[in-house]
Amino acid sequence: MRPVFKPTHRFRPLRKARGYSQQQLADIAHVEQSTSKRLELRQLTPTLDLLISLSRALGLEVRDLVDDPAITHSDLEMPVSKGAEPLLP
Repeated sequence: MRPVFKPTHRFRPLRKARGYSQQQLADIAHVEQSTSKRLELRQLTPTLDLLISLSRALGLEVRDLVDDPAITHSDLEMPVSKGAEPLLP
């Protein structure tokens, strides 16, 4: 079973903040313009591959493009033992 990712309601503002039209973003991400439009209207459930392409085109993390607390806050909810060494510097 493929995971289901709910696209963020912030997709359009994220695109516009970078100065891209739907067509420009589609060209950079190598997708159809209708795909970008349907995501903005939340009529399309994106695949992980699509989210990766769009996040790279927008210079964002994949988690910035989905509304899923399990993804967007997963790094904030990891318990850390007292005195444990961080995994990343």
